Amino acid sequence: MNRYLLYLLILLSLNSTAQNIIDVYCFDDSCSHEMIDPEMLVVERWDTLAQSKFWKTILTTTKDTCVINIASTRQILDYINKDIWFDQSDEEKKAFKDSVIDYYCLDTNTRLYITTGKKEFYQIEQVIPSLETAINIFQENNVDPWFAQSILLIESPAQLKYSSVGAYGPFQIMKRVARDMGLSVNKYVDERKDFNKSAFAASELLRTICIPQAFRILCNVGDIEPQGDELWFKLLVLHIYHAGARNVESLLSQLDQPLQGMELIKWMWRHEYGNFKNASQNYSQIAIAAMLTLKDIVLSDCEYIFDCNGFNPIEN
Repeated sequence: MNRYLLYLLILLSLNSTAQNIIDVYCFDDSCSHEMIDPEMLVVERWDTLAQSKFWKTILTTTKDTCVINIASTRQILDYINKDIWFDQSDEEKKAFKDSVIDYYCLDTNTRLYITTGKKEFYQIEQVIPSLETAINIFQENNVDPWFAQSILLIESPAQLKYSSVGAYGPFQIMKRVARDMGLSVNKYVDERKDFNKSAFAASELLRTICIPQAFRILCNVGDIEPQGDELWFKLLVLHIYHAGARNVESLLSQLDQPLQGMELIKWMWRHEYGNFKNASQNYSQIAIAAMLTLKDIVLSDCEYIFDCNGFNPIEN
């Protein structure tokens, strides 16, 4: 591992939306990497939400530790060793949860989650060298590079693994979607593993489907017309990228009254409908936590450690 020093912040612009681009340089100027500054998450106080704090803890907690939390709010109550938790019988697990509920004087109907730490999966440090390539590809396709960074940080970070439903590549794209976006996916080749092609396909998906569908859905459910550069709108787009427009629209059709801004996103985190379930609720929460974790890694004490030669996003 080599030591690097962050020493320059510059402002760039994409179309009409100002983008804070951080240039991270090696201490000896042998390499540099660009990334989007997540500062607006702090300015708008997304970092103060219990869900953001919870997932930030999960992203930085090792897999040998479980976090005890309230399902509806993600409030963290305590921690337990993973082996101790999983060595218990179902009856013992229930008794343990009941004891936690009693200890914290919670309602007896309170649902508790026991969530395993995921630091080993969310290897954010290893993603950093690939961000600049993705940012440039998204910019060239006239798509906000904020999406490139947020998706890369949470989708198989620095790994090429298939999801349980068949999504693959650094942007976790489904076969049919990849083909629709111009990639070759067959028994001989799977271009989803090619970083540049996968990044372009993801940007095309966002540009041609996810973002337009977000505008349409908001207009239909509440006659809401966002500018498109609001953070809450971007988080809604992420939900469409992950769960699909139909599932997001079905969920939002359950609103008692139109919502927008942070209140809309928080409502989505608390409600399920159809195929929009726990994993879909978590998606933007994890994106926020990953961005904030990235900020801590790079900006804390102006020091950042990673292996500049440890990851090449252009190689297949």
